[in-house]
Amino acid sequence: MAIGLFIAAVGATLLAANLRENRGLLLEARLMQDLRTASDLVARDLRRAGYWGAASSGIAMAGGTGAPANPYAALSPAGSASDAASFRYSRDATENNLVDTNEQFGFRLRQGAIELQLGAGNWQAMTDTGTLIVTTFRLTPAVSSVDLDAACATTCAPGNFCPLHQDVRRFAVLISGRSVADASVTRTVRGSVRLRNDVLVGTCPT
Repeated sequence: MAIGLFIAAVGATLLAANLRENRGLLLEARLMQDLRTASDLVARDLRRAGYWGAASSGIAMAGGTGAPANPYAALSPAGSASDAASFRYSRDATENNLVDTNEQFGFRLRQGAIELQLGAGNWQAMTDTGTLIVTTFRLTPAVSSVDLDAACATTCAPGNFCPLHQDVRRFAVLISGRSVADASVTRTVRGSVRLRNDVLVGTCPT
C-alpha cells in the first residue's frame, strides 16, 4: 500500500510538472506571436511614411521655377531612439497636396501597451494589456546617403563636395514584453524596416 501511494505521488508530481511545462510553452508561444504581430504592424505602417501621391511634381525641371516640398515628409524620431513615432502618408484618391486629419499616424508606448494613432488625436491600443505587458518599445532611426552626382547634367569638379544626394532611411524596431499570466515569461523581438520614400537633399551643380 505504501509503495502504491509512493508511485501515485511520483506520478502526480510528474504530471503536475508536465502540465506546468506545457502551460509555459503555450504562454511563450502566445507572447511571441503577439510581439511579432505588433512588430509587423509597426513595420508595415512605418514603411509608408512620407508617401506622396504627387511625388512627380516635386521634381524641379530644367529652366523651371523650383518644385513644391513633400507635405508628408515630417517624420520623428529623426535622430535618437524613441518610444514614440509620428509620421504622415497620403491616402487621397486624387492628391490635393494637403495633409488631412486622417493622414496623420504614429505609435507610442503607454501604460504597458503600444498605441496606434489613426488620424489627429485618435489613439487606440494595438496590444492587449489583458494578456501582454509591453516593457520596451524602441524605434532607432538610421540614415545612409547615396551620392547622386552621376545623375546630374553637370558633375562636380574633382575634390569638391556635391550636395545632391539621396537619404535612405531605416528604423530598427525593438519590442520586449512579459505575459500577464506568468511574469517570468518574457520575450523580445527585433526587426528592421526601410522606408520606401527616400529624401533628395541638395541640387545639381550649375
